[in-house]
Amino acid sequence: MGAASATGASAAGEPSRRQVITWGASADRLGQAVADRSYRLVVRTSVGGTHPRVRLSNAFGDRPVTFGSVYAGAREEGARLVPGSNRRVTFGGARSVTVAPGGIVTSDPLSGRLAAQSDLVISLYVAEAAGRATGHGMAMQTSYAVGGDHAREEGEANWSERTGSWFYLDAVSVESGADTGAVVAFGDSVTDGWQSTTDTNRRWPDYLSRRLRSASDINIKGVANEGISGNKVLADGAGQSALARLERDVLSHPGVRTVFLFEGINDIKAHTGVTADQLIAGYRRIIDRTHAAGRCVVGGTVLPFKGWPEFDAPGEAVRQEVNDFIRNSGELDAVTDFDKVLRSPYDRERLLPVFDGGDHLHPNDKGMRVMADAVDLGDLRCER
Repeated sequence: MGAASATGASAAGEPSRRQVITWGASADRLGQAVADRSYRLVVRTSVGGTHPRVRLSNAFGDRPVTFGSVYAGAREEGARLVPGSNRRVTFGGARSVTVAPGGIVTSDPLSGRLAAQSDLVISLYVAEAAGRATGHGMAMQTSYAVGGDHAREEGEANWSERTGSWFYLDAVSVESGADTGAVVAFGDSVTDGWQSTTDTNRRWPDYLSRRLRSASDINIKGVANEGISGNKVLADGAGQSALARLERDVLSHPGVRTVFLFEGINDIKAHTGVTADQLIAGYRRIIDRTHAAGRCVVGGTVLPFKGWPEFDAPGEAVRQEVNDFIRNSGELDAVTDFDKVLRSPYDRERLLPVFDGGDHLHPNDKGMRVMADAVDLGDLRCER
C-alpha cells in the first residue's frame, strides 16, 4: 500500500468515489475460540483502490471477542511482509475493538492505495475470546498463527504455525471510481475452490477476476468469493443455507452490482427428498430478494456428478429439471451454462475427464479456468 491519494468530489472537479468490495469470504463456525493468539491472514485482492477498510465478523460467536490490535500490510513471501508496509487499523479511532456475539464491525479507512491482484495480509491479535470462533474453514490459501501479540511484526520468524483457514476476517473493501462495481460469486465447494491448487488463486472466481481486470469495456472490477464447501440453498449444514446468509454474505457488501448464483448440487445429492420444485422455489426467493435490493442475478447451471458416491438416477432427474429452469425460465438476468462446457460429450451425466479434479464432482484448475472463460462479461453489468 503506497502513499495516500485524495478521494471524493472536490472543487477542482475530481471525480467522486465509492466503496467497493475487493475480497470476501463467507463466515461460518470455526471451532473453539482461543484468546491471546495472533493470526496472519493472506488474501488476494480483485479491484484496486484507495482507503481500504477491513470487516471483522463474530457472526457465529456466542461470546464477545476483543481484537487488541489489527494491522494490514503487503506480503513479500510466506508470512514475511514488505518492509514498511504494515500499518495499524483502527475502529472508530480506537486501536482495539470488541465485537458482540453475532456482530460485524468495519474499520476506519486506511490512507493509501491497495493494488489490484495483490496479496494483502491482515494480522489480528485476538486478546480475549471464548466459545465459538467465526471464520472461513476452507481457504485454499496458507495463512499463519502464533500465540501472543505479534500483529505488528513484519518479519516471519514467529509465524511458524500454518493454517488453511481465515479467522474472523470476512471482507475488505476499497474506494474506487463512482462507476466501479463488483460481482459476488455465491455458491458451494466448487466456488470455494476445492480441488484447485492451494496458494495459487485458481478458483473460478479468481480466473474471472483476472479477466475483468484486463477487460477495458466493463466497469465490474471487484469479485467476492462467497462460496462455502457443502453449502445448500434450502437447509443449514455446512454454513447457513444460501437463503439464510444472502443478506450478510452478499447484499451487505458495498458496490455489489451482480450476484452470480451457482448452488444446488448439495441439496440434490443429499438424499433428503428435495424436489426440483422446492429447489426452484428457493432460487426464486433469492432472485426476488436480490432484485428487490436493486442487483442483478446471473445463474450457473448445476454441474454433472456421475461417479460421485451419492449419484443416482432420481438426483440426476432433479438436476436436469433444475437446469432447465435456469436455462429457460427467463427469471434470471443472464445464464452461464457451466454444465454444457464441462460435461463429457460421451456421457452428459459426467464431467469431462480433462476437467475432473478426481472425485467426479469438483473441477480441477483447468476446469475452473474454463468456467471463468464461459462467463459473458457483459452479463455482469446490472441495468436494474
